[in-house]
Amino acid sequence: MSPETHPADLSVADLTRVMEDFTRMSIRLPSVQRLSFTTLSVLHTLERGGPKRLSELTASEQVTQSAITQIVTKLEREGLVERRPDPSDGRAVLVHVTAAGAAVVDGRRAERMEHLAELAEGLTEAERAAITAALPALARLVDLNARRERDARHRP
Repeated sequence: MSPETHPADLSVADLTRVMEDFTRMSIRLPSVQRLSFTTLSVLHTLERGGPKRLSELTASEQVTQSAITQIVTKLEREGLVERRPDPSDGRAVLVHVTAAGAAVVDGRRAERMEHLAELAEGLTEAERAAITAALPALARLVDLNARRERDARHRP
């Protein structure tokens, strides 16, 4: 933050830069189950958001239908996801995370938490308090984005 910036003024450029750096660091922290970023993202999406159609995964992961089919097939062979008929449409399938797939996500989260806890020990009390105070606002940004994405999907 520059000296002339009031603390209540949000620098979107600074927020973006720090979020990019933090996300890059956070993604690379765990070493459990080495999988590609997109493959891990699919597992996290299914673990957090429940079963999805391939078309939903294509949209959420921002890859082609062919790419998501290959990823899901690989994850299925590894026992991390499974395809089941969609009860609302017998012609479609839903991709579900398996217990083994959820364990990969949980293991990565636990390893990330351990690493971040170690890093947080190097912060001052004021820095830890600032992060704690920022968590509700960051969670709200995530919620606002989810609402925006839902609204965009339902527009004609």
